[in-house]
Amino acid sequence: MINVVQGGFMKQFYSLSEVADMLSVSKATLRRWDKNGKLQPVRHPINNYRVYTLESLKQFPEIAFLFEDATYQPAIPERSYRVLELFAGAGGLALGLERAGLNCVMLNELDHWACETLRANRPHWQVVEGDVANVDFTPYRGKVDVVTGGFPCQAFSYAGKKLGFQDARGTLFYEFARAVKEVQPVMAVGENVRGLLRHENGRTLEGMIDVLDELGYRVISPKVLKAIFYRVPQKRERLFLIAVRKDTTIRFEYPKPQKQMYSLKDALKKGDLYETDVPDSEGQAYPKSKKAVMELVPPGGYWRDLPLDVQKSYMMKSFYLSGGKTGMARRMSWEEPCLTLTCSPAQKQTERCHPDETRPFTVREYARIQTFPDDWVFQGPVSAQYRQIGNAVPVNLAFHMGEAIIDALNSQRQHIEYPQPELMTPYQLQLFEKSTVEYA
Repeated sequence: MINVVQGGFMKQFYSLSEVADMLSVSKATLRRWDKNGKLQPVRHPINNYRVYTLESLKQFPEIAFLFEDATYQPAIPERSYRVLELFAGAGGLALGLERAGLNCVMLNELDHWACETLRANRPHWQVVEGDVANVDFTPYRGKVDVVTGGFPCQAFSYAGKKLGFQDARGTLFYEFARAVKEVQPVMAVGENVRGLLRHENGRTLEGMIDVLDELGYRVISPKVLKAIFYRVPQKRERLFLIAVRKDTTIRFEYPKPQKQMYSLKDALKKGDLYETDVPDSEGQAYPKSKKAVMELVPPGGYWRDLPLDVQKSYMMKSFYLSGGKTGMARRMSWEEPCLTLTCSPAQKQTERCHPDETRPFTVREYARIQTFPDDWVFQGPVSAQYRQIGNAVPVNLAFHMGEAIIDALNSQRQHIEYPQPELMTPYQLQLFEKSTVEYA
């Protein structure tokens, strides 16, 4: 969002790229809407770029939150809430939940280096390394409020309208459901990629909902959350599956989007998100031949910005295939959120080149884009560190989901008087102290 003061009044403008991201449409769609009059862009008063006024966006209900007056209000646990996490990875979800005020009592993860990362950063966390199928969760029965997990999406046999719990055996979702069955938490929180909505024409997700229903849980309508709306400088989307035990009166609402959108510059430079520029760290490098190609790509550009002969030689057979292939030979722009990070920043299909320097992002740059703090240290070789970060839930997105979980758990109890700064976590207190400025 671009703020410009004119005549004593603050006018808000959104770029073509920002509006496309907010509405989940292509830039080409926006240009078509411009031509048919559905949207009426204006010229930016300083740089003459095509932009959209806040007023012109009122017609879209999915971004109605932009017009609401709201400042940050922390969710404060009314008692100590305990979380057990499966498929914990390098701790993005767990750290965000901790920042919100939830207590992680056990984390299970198969990857050795991810476990070493968890142990190095949180020695007091109980990290159980190994195959989730070999973990007995019954000792935690009645002692945990929430079971969480980013289980990988796997297809399983679906017959009839009801998929039984036993029919899901052999999948990692089955292990997540087994943990829920053995622990009997008040809530279960699963997260996955957006593609789960369409996996097996939606039958996989329907089967998961059926399993949780069979186990005694009411599933809130699954929702895709855009990380750009939760103080994350990255165009990442995660699907959340929230289940509430049927014998409770819990009321869950997804976290409210924040109005301020952050760019790659906010991630890597000193500003509102971080108090310093990104620290130096290790990183991958391009081979000489690839670097020569990437040097020809402008910030925000990709392979179509290359000379035609270079396009053909670099893309090879892909040049003649349909589809945009917009991740190939892609250089990021300082002024936009980064594209979704992958497990390797130098893969040909999903390149993430630095805006100015012709190289992939370093490990610490990767971590910043996922909103990890600079003191969160990743263990293992560089390739393992990239993989851990690329697979993580962005910490700030997890934080806002954590506060929504706390609000839900509090909904069964008598609410405390707001605000009580002495009860906030350090991270909540930081945001609360800034709350004179709207998160807009």
